[in-house]
Amino acid sequence: MRKKTLSAAALCAATVLGVAGLSATPAVAAEPAPKPKSDFNGDGYADLAVGVPGAAVGGKAKAGYVNVVWGGKKGLGGHGSTTVSQGTAGVPGTVEKDDGFGYAVSSGDMNGDGFTDIVVGTPGEDNTAGASAGTLTVLWGAKSGIKGGFTAANGRYAGNQIGGLVTTGDYDGDGDRDIALSTRNDESAAMETRPGPFTAGSPATLQRVDSWHFSGPRAVTSGDFDADGRDDLAVTYGGMEIAGTAVYATGSAGAWKQTWRAGDTATSLATGDFDGDGTADLALGEVRPNPEAEEGDEGFCAERVGGAIATVYGKSGTTLGGAVSCTNQDTPRVDGNAEAEDNFGAALAVGDLDREDGDELIAGASAEAVGSDKAAGAYWILESTGTGKELYGSGVNQTSPGVPGAAEAGDRFGAAIAVDDYNGDTYPDSAVAAPGENASTGGVWYGTPKDRPSPQVSVTPRTLNLPTATLYGAVLAH
Repeated sequence: MRKKTLSAAALCAATVLGVAGLSATPAVAAEPAPKPKSDFNGDGYADLAVGVPGAAVGGKAKAGYVNVVWGGKKGLGGHGSTTVSQGTAGVPGTVEKDDGFGYAVSSGDMNGDGFTDIVVGTPGEDNTAGASAGTLTVLWGAKSGIKGGFTAANGRYAGNQIGGLVTTGDYDGDGDRDIALSTRNDESAAMETRPGPFTAGSPATLQRVDSWHFSGPRAVTSGDFDADGRDDLAVTYGGMEIAGTAVYATGSAGAWKQTWRAGDTATSLATGDFDGDGTADLALGEVRPNPEAEEGDEGFCAERVGGAIATVYGKSGTTLGGAVSCTNQDTPRVDGNAEAEDNFGAALAVGDLDREDGDELIAGASAEAVGSDKAAGAYWILESTGTGKELYGSGVNQTSPGVPGAAEAGDRFGAAIAVDDYNGDTYPDSAVAAPGENASTGGVWYGTPKDRPSPQVSVTPRTLNLPTATLYGAVLAH
């Protein structure tokens, strides 16, 4: 089926209906300006960390690096970037072929000095324990930029592949930020944590959260789902014999326990307060039921053609005890038509884009066709009208007003998304990847979606002078 393409007028009208609403009620005062989540040099502007694990470094194919695109008054692309690899001074490790440094990246102030740091998972790293044991590295933020690094953990045996997924939070409530990471062990996989602090001589012992036989984690996110002041860990997992999504929390004794579970699995997860009630909600992107579910059990979403997003709302006094809504491209007031293999919701990010009435959910569908161009890709800005309600909103692709470039087959626009205030105007901005752009060298589109449709800027390996980059933007730190 040919995808419907919105005209500029229709897109503007959709924006007015979807964001401003139908009534003429007075505007709600904006919430206080949030502090940037990823400010690696402490200048007050958010920066973007891009993992480029397939890039050559020093002639070593697929050694990988992390590229930091600096924010500032001009936003992303106007203030240059810095490339950090295992060959950078002060960064532990050695540049080697197929390491894939930057395979997974996350951000957080890991040593409490006020500068955001970058956590890098490199599951393909070889060490004395064996091939693909993996390593976990923290790159230190500093006023001068990225200043060296720290080995947070090393794989314990060949094939351990630590760090394929990473996220950060204070899970034990001791004031130190911790890292949650995926690991492997023969025919099973696990989520573990490396507790802080991250200082010389601190124990690099990993603590098991949960493990799955013939299965493993697909996506993770952190959030305080039970409002106890400690971060919890949400994991969606799947494999040959078991699938589902669960939330884990630590009790007073520090042991992990499962506090919520659903049989549905997903490709992506994101947490935010979408209905503005003060509790954390969980979005499951490209959700689907457990393959072992009983016949007739459709899980959260009965309509899943092209991908669907299940939003599990929070409820005071419990973990994710609210209603569940389901959103896809056939949902009223959502642009597009649901078609097979669109992968709607396969990438998710969260931000209070208008600083009113709760968070918005930014959802990518990199396999979305635009006209006759397959997998050109698109993303949507979605919001909720209240607990249990379907999300709604408008879509953006490279034919939309103000978006540079052209929608082309295989661009995969919307494959990864990050949200932060990159230009310091106090409103969160979007960074949307198209790793298939320009013969798969890739790129990231930076914009200010609160005024959508608004002019955007493309940040590419060519504009950043990154000659060895490939699939740039496929890995973005949140």
